[in-house]
Amino acid sequence: MISAQLPANTALEIWWQEEARVGQKTKLTRRWALRGSRPTAAKDQRTKSAYIFGAICPERGVGAGLVLPRCNTEAMQWHLDEISSQVAPGAHAVLIIDRAGWHTTANLTAPPNITLLPLPPRAPELNPVENIWQFMRDNWLSNRIFESYDEIVALCCEAWNKLINQPGTVMSIGRRKWAYGL
Repeated sequence: MISAQLPANTALEIWWQEEARVGQKTKLTRRWALRGSRPTAAKDQRTKSAYIFGAICPERGVGAGLVLPRCNTEAMQWHLDEISSQVAPGAHAVLIIDRAGWHTTANLTAPPNITLLPLPPRAPELNPVENIWQFMRDNWLSNRIFESYDEIVALCCEAWNKLINQPGTVMSIGRRKWAYGL
């Protein structure tokens, strides 16, 4: 997965990538309420869903995201192409990914300005995008009823755009000190 050697003066960017399912069968999250009371929260049993493919570069406070109907190699390829378009001109991105089948398949072609670096197996806690998903769910995506697939897609796009318009939040949630000591 590691690509050819780069020129000595090439700037490196560390990017993190992950997917999240968002759908009608939402998760319930914690709510503030008076002690002794039981707050209500909407819960839906329907099963329409979409996937947010998200990647962040915490040092720059930027990201690249797509909302797609499924997780597969084709969707991951589209996401790689989107990430590639957001890497700073002249820089090279090290994209840290988990070991999902659509991330590690030989059918995936990394753009020339991206090198894929898989995390160790069974270590999702190392990926800060997991914390990004929790932030987005806590603030914009949980405890609601989605009326249709189109509404799911629209609200996922809206939530991602809100996040990306807060570079300080991306930086705060996304930085991992150990990742920069390489």
